[in-house]
Amino acid sequence: MDCGIFTSKTVLLFLSLIFWAAGAALAYVGAYVIKSYDNFDSFIQDKYTLVPAAIIIGVSVVMFIFGLVGCCATIRESKVGLTFFFLIIVGIFAAEVAALVFSFIYQGKINKDLERSMNEVFIKYDGQNAETKAVDYLQTQLQCCGVMNYSSWSNTTWSRSHNNTAPVSCCKNSTAQCTGRLDQPDLLNIQGCEAKLDRLLQDVLGYAMLVILAFAVIKFFGMLSVCVITCRSGSQRSGYQPLYA
Repeated sequence: MDCGIFTSKTVLLFLSLIFWAAGAALAYVGAYVIKSYDNFDSFIQDKYTLVPAAIIIGVSVVMFIFGLVGCCATIRESKVGLTFFFLIIVGIFAAEVAALVFSFIYQGKINKDLERSMNEVFIKYDGQNAETKAVDYLQTQLQCCGVMNYSSWSNTTWSRSHNNTAPVSCCKNSTAQCTGRLDQPDLLNIQGCEAKLDRLLQDVLGYAMLVILAFAVIKFFGMLSVCVITCRSGSQRSGYQPLYA
């Protein structure tokens, strides 16, 4: 068997087999991105950063189905099947490139309105409402306090009506010694939540971008392999040789 065709078929079979694994991985990444943003949706007014995640999940669904198509087309040496598989790869490759582009674009937009939206939520803190739960969850999970830093609480109505204190979710440890007093910074998480939340969202999106890029590279080699098989078989033989020949 021609070395080029053998290698190309091997690549296509490998590509077909990893379609299922890739689909599962992409579904996990997309769900992880959405879950990460959903945990802090009270502080993120614009949902444009979920566009790449939605594309990733959509791609993962079709990859499960088309992985079987590619495997059968390669083993059965079907020109029609391989052509269809090529178009599938091109479509998925284009979707992944689009998701990558969106990720690059939106990565720089995450923190533009973050401070304003966070200030709006923090100012509504009253110890009971939905904003209170969101703020407490944020400060506990990220071990932060206030928007810019712990002193940001001094500008809120809640702090002024509670003897210039911050919520106990700002405390480093949930002990009776910490009551949230701003004049006891050694007992508080002094770092602001905006920088930590922005870093978290940037890391999540960056992780998704790396996964997208890795699978896009795999699709690119898959397209090259289909082209090699089609060109070689068209000029040298009337049909494909089996992989095991």
